[in-house]
Amino acid sequence: MIKARPQYAGQFDIVQIQDFENPGGLTEAVKGVDGIIHTASVSRPANRRLDQKLTVLSYTIAIDRQLKAASTNPSIRRIVITSSFASVVDINRKGPPYFTHTGKDWNPLTYEEAADPATTAVVAYRGSKKFAELEAWNYVKNNKPSFDLVALCPPMTFGPVVHSVANVDQLNKTDSMLWSVAAGKSPLPTVHVPFWIDVRDLAIAHVEALLREEAGGKRYIPASPHEFSYSQAADIIAASFSSLKEVVSKERQAIEDNHGVDGETAAKELEYGYHSFEDTVKDFVTRALGISK
Repeated sequence: MIKARPQYAGQFDIVQIQDFENPGGLTEAVKGVDGIIHTASVSRPANRRLDQKLTVLSYTIAIDRQLKAASTNPSIRRIVITSSFASVVDINRKGPPYFTHTGKDWNPLTYEEAADPATTAVVAYRGSKKFAELEAWNYVKNNKPSFDLVALCPPMTFGPVVHSVANVDQLNKTDSMLWSVAAGKSPLPTVHVPFWIDVRDLAIAHVEALLREEAGGKRYIPASPHEFSYSQAADIIAASFSSLKEVVSKERQAIEDNHGVDGETAAKELEYGYHSFEDTVKDFVTRALGISK
């Protein structure tokens, strides 16, 4: 992190926590701070064999441990957590009629469904995000700590990588899917939800959610007002990078237009804007090409 942001080296400290389920150093780490931004956990590979019950519980246990540690410091006034659109979306809900996902919506997935040994890793992950966020809201409601809570529930997150990545194989899941388009994968990746945000916009949303008093107690979906498809990404790459023009797939993908997402509320109340999908794709591919050399 320091190497990626050398200009800020003297402005932050790093405390390494080996295990968030048993965070021995977390209580010490929260001393002297006024607010916390708890960013997202790693998305585990969908093809990896996992104990689904453990997957669901581990995220919930982790957030509980962190909130308890934060409660030891009465000067902490705000915690912002990166939840996920997975905690919002009902994948079985289809239009017409047209509907809009908002911060009031919750994934109806039950614990039993998410923890079922026969379920997929993707379903278990969706459940883990939902129940971890619910744990956070219930903790604040039941324990009334010194801090309030803001939850951000972003969908697919794309954008240029800032941290050190040795090669494109180390890209996170969403960026690796976008890179596969630039690399000429066919067929194109499946678009499970057509909603997205640029990682730079999401970063600003986190900071604004931490600093704006009026955001306390709210749940936002930071998301671009424009849907995406991987065929759109392929078109942008072909038009912007001559070396990849004949590499990318010519496959066409339709964009679902029977439902939308309320990203405007977050942008308005937290006062930030959204990158265009074209700029996001171009900036990401430019960075990824440098990594791949």
